[in-house]
Amino acid sequence: MRRSGLLAAVVASIALVGAAPAYAAPGDGSAYGVKVDVKLLGLDAVKAGPLAAANTNGPVQNSLAKVDLTGILTTGAINTEAKRDDNSGAVTAKASTADVGLPLLQKALGTVGVKAVEAVCTATQKGVEGSTTLVGANLGRAGAVDSKPAANTQLKVGLGPLNVATIILNEQIKNPDGSLTVNGLHVKLLGEGLDALGSGDVIVSSATCGPAAPPMPLASGAGLWIGLGLLGAVALPAGTWMIRKRRSATAA
Repeated sequence: MRRSGLLAAVVASIALVGAAPAYAAPGDGSAYGVKVDVKLLGLDAVKAGPLAAANTNGPVQNSLAKVDLTGILTTGAINTEAKRDDNSGAVTAKASTADVGLPLLQKALGTVGVKAVEAVCTATQKGVEGSTTLVGANLGRAGAVDSKPAANTQLKVGLGPLNVATIILNEQIKNPDGSLTVNGLHVKLLGEGLDALGSGDVIVSSATCGPAAPPMPLASGAGLWIGLGLLGAVALPAGTWMIRKRRSATAA
């Protein structure tokens, strides 16, 4: 009986270890400073980035001194980070890009620049949320904008009678997996008409996070009841079988 009890305990312990991990996997996060994929009229396609990319799986921080894509985009320093709290499951992703210039829009808007574009995304047990902060934004003829624009603020860029581009500020995209992507500044070239600037996208400061997934200790809450259920399901039949076997041998 002592042997049967020991065997049942060992079998139950193995079942508990293999039944489920001690903690659920927390959510992920990522960020980058610049991503460009455009085709300007009469020129070769230009693709770059994501530059200075960071990820909760590493590297959790990244930086770049500057970006210079002639005729398209210039920036100063880029700093990004994506961090996860394995105790709470919370995720924070952030991208900050300084001294942004957009010469690709000069023909339509004149001088366009922003001293800093910062996108932040935070995932906690309360949900996922994001924001964008603009410092010293000058969008030329597109007009003035708030330093903290509302989600998915859109500005049409005209050249003559045509809309040749759209500027999206604080673009927020809800992804199928429950995560949120925040693009601080997104220029979409529409590629329509003879006077079109070109086609493609320029994204400055992007952060993605969530959803948060809290760790679930197996020794408490739902994990405790799962463990006890497995213990009873495995240990009781194993112990009963060994006792019956012992009695049959004794009777014989």
